[in-house]
Amino acid sequence: MAEAATGLVLTDITTIPLRQHEFAWNTLGPGVEICPLLRDAAGNAKLALLRYAPGATVPEHLHTGIEYIQILSGAQRDQRGVYGAGSMLVSLPGTRHSVASPEGCVALAIWEAPVQFL
Repeated sequence: MAEAATGLVLTDITTIPLRQHEFAWNTLGPGVEICPLLRDAAGNAKLALLRYAPGATVPEHLHTGIEYIQILSGAQRDQRGVYGAGSMLVSLPGTRHSVASPEGCVALAIWEAPVQFL
């Protein structure tokens, strides 16, 4: 990962699951960790890595802006289906869902606006 005055460069994102030790992880919830890579002026994560332990879940939440999730390893599921490595998920404003990862996963997330947990 290289930071510059104009932004951030993530090199070879497909290898991030093999390089997890290079990132600083914080607890987001039981079994779910986050590594914020970029924040907005209010301190909200705009770009982050998410790491789910096997069986971890994120409770139901509402998207207030577009969310992009790129599954890098493992799989996660929501009410729409199950998505493995290589899947890109886009949640539009106003959508609600909960997320689970029975086997665990690592994902790259981009948020237009923070989610609201319900």
